[in-house]
Amino acid sequence: MVTTTRPLDLADPGFWRLPEEERLEAFRVLRSLDQPVRFGDAVNGFHALVRHRDVVEASRNPKIFISGTGVTTPRPPRWVRTVFGDSMVNLDDPRHGRLRAVVSKAFTPRVVGRIASDVERLATRIADDVIAARPGDFVSAVAGRMPFEVICDMMGIPAAYRPEVLAQVNHSTERTGGRLRVPGKNLRALARLHHVVGKVARERRRKPADDLISALANAGLNSRELGSFFSLLLVAGVETTRNTIAHGLHLLTSFESQRELLVSDFEKHAAGFVEEVVRYSSPIIQFRRTVATDYDLNGYRLHAGDDVVLFYTSANRDETVFDAPDTFDITRKPNPHVGFGGGGPHFCLGTSLARQEVTVLFRELLTRMPAIRSAGRPSLAPSSFDNRIARLPFTF
Repeated sequence: MVTTTRPLDLADPGFWRLPEEERLEAFRVLRSLDQPVRFGDAVNGFHALVRHRDVVEASRNPKIFISGTGVTTPRPPRWVRTVFGDSMVNLDDPRHGRLRAVVSKAFTPRVVGRIASDVERLATRIADDVIAARPGDFVSAVAGRMPFEVICDMMGIPAAYRPEVLAQVNHSTERTGGRLRVPGKNLRALARLHHVVGKVARERRRKPADDLISALANAGLNSRELGSFFSLLLVAGVETTRNTIAHGLHLLTSFESQRELLVSDFEKHAAGFVEEVVRYSSPIIQFRRTVATDYDLNGYRLHAGDDVVLFYTSANRDETVFDAPDTFDITRKPNPHVGFGGGGPHFCLGTSLARQEVTVLFRELLTRMPAIRSAGRPSLAPSSFDNRIARLPFTF
């Protein structure tokens, strides 16, 4: 068995506080090995899947690589899942399939296209407010606002509840070394989120509206299941898109030639820009799976009960798949990144929505504020789960 010592210890929270360049180099070394490396102790250890083909195979083989035991690293205590309910990402079929079938109706390209005008109006309001108020932090003023408002609109969260929801989102997503503070204000924040969603769901059962809470509440989901789903949306639909938008501005600032190319013909290059930002930044770093039965993964023997962690951030820099993987290139074709997941039943439902939000927002920003740029290095939150920019100074 291959063994490693620091700093190549992906189970050590200290690894995730290293500079990004050092972490990417560590993953390059791991990809060069002929088998996955196991990190951690006997209880919480895992096999690190860092190559593109391994991540894709595990993603597309849900009967072997299951999610029901929990997908975060480290796993929260079982009592947390009992109290707050299982998120859809922690479900396997048939429960996962039934819930996904209901939820997916809200994220089809047709439905997303229908709300395009709402997204465009929101982008205009954001630009108006930035020009008027001249805020200093891009994340809070722009990157975080767009996806939060869109998700609240889709769910049907009344405007009066949104300040409270936003405050609890900021509390519930705080991490130290990628781990939720358990117990602590994170769980209290999640409880308050569930309370808000439960209150709206009761209202929608009496008087349905054209929103996602009405559809789910009247499809049989109870308040705890709705709260769990909303918590997932706030991570999958708000945090990841916020991170993508923030990284996008900083990448356009760091790679001036790519910025000039995008501005020269936005409609031609917008789609490639979005995909390359997702590949290059990998907004979600990893998810865990558990091996259901003994299995040979590309020549490496895994045993029933083993945990594997799918490192999307490494797979997206795999030299065997991407030419010059450390180069930001909005014309990259093909671009089979795994930033939205590696395929299979847990592929991100909100992909079409995220692409639209990023495209519409940057079209508005670059048109209204052509000189917009980051004004310093982003402040990255140390996390093994998401590549989160906590703060990004900017100028226009």
